[in-house]
Amino acid sequence: MRFAVAVSLLLALAACSEQPGGEALVTTRLDGSDSEDIATPSPSATPELAAGPSACRQVVFEEVPLTDCIADPATHRIAMANVGADKQPFGSLTAFAASVDPSAIAFAVNGGMYGDDLKPIGYYVQNGERLAELNRATGEGNFYMKPNGVFFGTGSKWRVLGSNTFFDTVGERPEFGTQSGPLMLIDGKLHPEIQDNGPSRAVRNGVGVDASGKAHFVISDAPISFGQLARYFRDELKVSNALYLDGQVSSLWDPATGRMDKGRVGPIIVVTKRGAKPEVASTPETETE
Repeated sequence: MRFAVAVSLLLALAACSEQPGGEALVTTRLDGSDSEDIATPSPSATPELAAGPSACRQVVFEEVPLTDCIADPATHRIAMANVGADKQPFGSLTAFAASVDPSAIAFAVNGGMYGDDLKPIGYYVQNGERLAELNRATGEGNFYMKPNGVFFGTGSKWRVLGSNTFFDTVGERPEFGTQSGPLMLIDGKLHPEIQDNGPSRAVRNGVGVDASGKAHFVISDAPISFGQLARYFRDELKVSNALYLDGQVSSLWDPATGRMDKGRVGPIIVVTKRGAKPEVASTPETETE
C-alpha cells in the first residue's frame, strides 16, 4: 500500500490526546508537577517480525524499565510522517505500519505535540517541506514549558535545540524537524521547572543526540518522573539536550521484535534502514515560506 510520505534520497518516509479504552491512559494537567492517573501499557506484538536485529535495547534506570532505541547515522536515516495517501493523519502506529514495507523500518515513535486534528501544533518539516511554522506562543501544558525545543536534521547530522536557539541560529531548513516540549535537558542541566524526582508519574518518552551523533529515543515501560527520564539522558547517555515527546501516548513500533504500541498519535518519527528502497508517494499539501 502506498503512503503519502515523500522523503528525499529514497526514504519512506506526530502527540497529545487520550488513548482508546484498554490502553495506557494518563490524565494530567500537564504542568510538569502534578500527579497523573496512569496504567502501565501492555505493548502488543505483530505476528510477523522484520528481518535483522532490533535497534532497541532494554535497560533499567533507577529501578524503572526503559526501552532505548538508537538511530545510528552510519546505518539509519530519519524522517517524519503524519498523513496517509487519503490526506488524513494516520492516527496510530498501527495504521502507519500498514502503509509501509516493515523490512525498511528500523523503528518508529510518536513524534511531537499535536492538536485535535492530529496535525502538529509546532514546527514540522517533512521531506524538506515546512508544513507548520515554529511555535513560540505562550500557553498551558508541557509544550509551552519554555524552553521547548526542536529535533531536526539533514542527512546523517541530527540535533536537539531549544526553540529560541533554533530560531536564532538555524538558517537553512532541515530535511526533517519536529517541535515538542519541554526541553528536559538544557546544556546538560534539568529544565528549571522539572524537579529531580517530582510526584508526577507517567509512561513517557523523549529524544536526545549523544556526542557521537547517535539519536536515542527512550520510552519508559513503567511510570517515570520527568526528572528520572532527564537524568537517564544526562547520566547514562551523556546527552546535553533532551526533548520530551509525550507522556500520554508514548508509543513505539519495533518491527524486529514485533512490538506495536497502541494509541492515538499525530506526527511520527520514522527511522529507516540505509539502503532500503520502499515505495514513496507525493508529499501532502505544503505551506511555503
